[in-house]
Amino acid sequence: MSDRVTVCIQAGVADIRMNRADKLNALDGEMFEALIETGRSLASDPSVRVAVLSGEGRAFCAGLDVSSFAAMAKPQDGPRLLEPSDDSPANFAQRAAWVWYELPVPVIAAVHGFAFGAGLQIALAADIRFVAPDARLSVMEIKWGLIPDMSGTQSLRRLVRLDVAKELTYTGRIISGDEAVELGLATHASTTPLESALALAREIAVRSPDAIRAGKRLLNQSGLVSLEEGLRWEAKTQAMLIGGDNQTEAVRANLEERDPKFSNPQ
Repeated sequence: MSDRVTVCIQAGVADIRMNRADKLNALDGEMFEALIETGRSLASDPSVRVAVLSGEGRAFCAGLDVSSFAAMAKPQDGPRLLEPSDDSPANFAQRAAWVWYELPVPVIAAVHGFAFGAGLQIALAADIRFVAPDARLSVMEIKWGLIPDMSGTQSLRRLVRLDVAKELTYTGRIISGDEAVELGLATHASTTPLESALALAREIAVRSPDAIRAGKRLLNQSGLVSLEEGLRWEAKTQAMLIGGDNQTEAVRANLEERDPKFSNPQ
């Protein structure tokens, strides 16, 4: 795996860090590939209960590397950003962000410094976002005469009101972490976003992995299917959980006033 992304897994928590600090973790071809490869690898690891995504150095991710941006005019010289994916509705560029939405376990983004353009779209694909109050976030694609094209139009619309999404997309306005929370782009403000994200991850990691994965799957589907279908999937999923090994263990642990010992999902 490329050193553009590092991963450390402890007690079911995957600590994932974009590792290009000298470039503020800006995305080049290797970073795109490393993010996708990391997401795919974690998706196939049943021991992972929660993932925390952050950036090394002074920023979460400052966006697309300028040299990669220039290479977009010459696809043969750079990553094939618009190449479709065989196992996802997202293309190659979109998958670097969307892979975190598709990951079967919760993903918590810890944002500090800059989260511009592509960097913000990666953060928006997470389930939960902790941001530093003085972080700087922007839907910056308009600066280059473009629109968000790494799944941002889909994730942004699900998080904020339509008029807010449009304003941010039309202007590329830079907002603080505090304002991001006010608008709904972020979940919590924290002066130590990585520490806060890891603490929440550890809390989630001790819950039934079957129920956590089912909850993410159902909530991701909500709003995309009819009410009738959503309720049917909710009932079907609950029926599958009830009586399972991990659900039974949750009940026993509560009755016996002890910590549960859950098995990895099959």
